[in-house]
Amino acid sequence: MTVILGIESSCDDTSAAILKDGIVLSNIIASQKVHEAYGGVVPELASRAHQQNIIPVVSEAIRKAEIAIKDIDAIAFTRGPGLLGSLLVGTSFAKGFAIANHIPMIEVNHLQAHILANFIKEPGVESRHPSFPFLTLLVSGGNSQLIVVHDYLRMEMIGQTIDDAAGEAFDKCAKIMGLPYPGGPVIDRLAKEGNPERFTFNKPQIPGLDYSFSGLKTSFLYFIRDELKKDPDFITKNLNDLCASLQKTIIDILMSKLKKAARQTGIKQIAIGGGVSANSGLQNAVHTEAAKAGWEVFIPRLGFSLDNAGMVAVTGYYKYLAGQFIDLKAVPFARTTLD
Repeated sequence: MTVILGIESSCDDTSAAILKDGIVLSNIIASQKVHEAYGGVVPELASRAHQQNIIPVVSEAIRKAEIAIKDIDAIAFTRGPGLLGSLLVGTSFAKGFAIANHIPMIEVNHLQAHILANFIKEPGVESRHPSFPFLTLLVSGGNSQLIVVHDYLRMEMIGQTIDDAAGEAFDKCAKIMGLPYPGGPVIDRLAKEGNPERFTFNKPQIPGLDYSFSGLKTSFLYFIRDELKKDPDFITKNLNDLCASLQKTIIDILMSKLKKAARQTGIKQIAIGGGVSANSGLQNAVHTEAAKAGWEVFIPRLGFSLDNAGMVAVTGYYKYLAGQFIDLKAVPFARTTLD
């Protein structure tokens, strides 16, 4: 039996998970409400909250998994990318835990973990997993990428954002409309009551498989500014339609490159990862295209699509089997790509 303790602290969620022989026994997440008042994550506040949360979260993960600390064979932690102060808390905890319990450490790339969330198994839950090679659309607050996954530990990025990510576009445009943070889920909810054809926003013409969302954010800002000059109540009167039209635009941008990548690679195993994969509009668009193109689609359930330690633990499990450990000199990194 192999037992992995996973630690995730890349942004504003402190999470710990216990994985035993590839099965996640516990996945505890402590979210931080403090950032809502600021309309976005405040790095200093995030790192302080991680310091307060990490020991209780790890203790609860171990208790819920009904194991003892001595049963843990290795600790896997998110080394990056993410907020440096937040990552430093998780990295430092991992080092102390590894030293105290004489177990090896496993570094985990946050992006790789989101992809391997598609391989999480839960006790008593029937699960489906993609077969290799498969194509992943990785969409979150900080990343929008297209990746061909050749094996658990071998991935090839074939497209990425050249500026902002889709999740950031959701959150920033939500802020422009005065919606609470995080804005993505709020837009998704309001869009269900709106007309996605009511307003038209600019879509970037980026060659190849790369994405761009900065232009959309700017055009949306100017559109709202101009309409508010005509009618101060414009947002209130048209909120649902604005959300529906904005969401459709972002999804159209994502889907156009995903469909292009699938045609170019000939891959029909399609996985979606990252926090934006929870968006109902994106999920519907992917399943609609799957019915047309013969795709087989894989999307982690909500608890594993957002930032969580279960995905870190499952990535650590495959790296453990491959003997990929790291020493105590490891330091976190704010930016990185897939290896």
